[in-house]
Amino acid sequence: MKYMILIYGSQQDYDSLGGAPGSGPAWSPEEFAAMGAFMQAFNEDLERSGELVDTRGLTAPAHTRRITLKEGVPVVTDGPYPETQEVLAGYWIVECDGFDRATEIAAGLTQCPGPAGVSSVIDVRPVAGSRTELDL
Repeated sequence: MKYMILIYGSQQDYDSLGGAPGSGPAWSPEEFAAMGAFMQAFNEDLERSGELVDTRGLTAPAHTRRITLKEGVPVVTDGPYPETQEVLAGYWIVECDGFDRATEIAAGLTQCPGPAGVSSVIDVRPVAGSRTELDL
């Protein structure tokens, strides 16, 4: 079964990664490097186990466009959104034995190094292979 692991962040999180003053816990160059090394090792472990299907990080919310439908007309809004609004920051698609294993993989992301006070929200969701698997 395939599962999508989604990690969320805010514009404030991206700003603090870039060292913007007053944007939250500041990341030192060493902490940023440690995060990169952690993510590389995390992904390589999933590749070695044969469970990694795909993974990508996303650019900051400031580079987002959101399209909504208002009175039947598409309306485009450029980011950023409120600094504290969480948006999708990246994802992994894994193929593994079950929901428990996918959850175990996702829980490993909580070990990513960073400054004190930094935490992420992570979701794990099964990927529907067909319309009948949507389980509405």
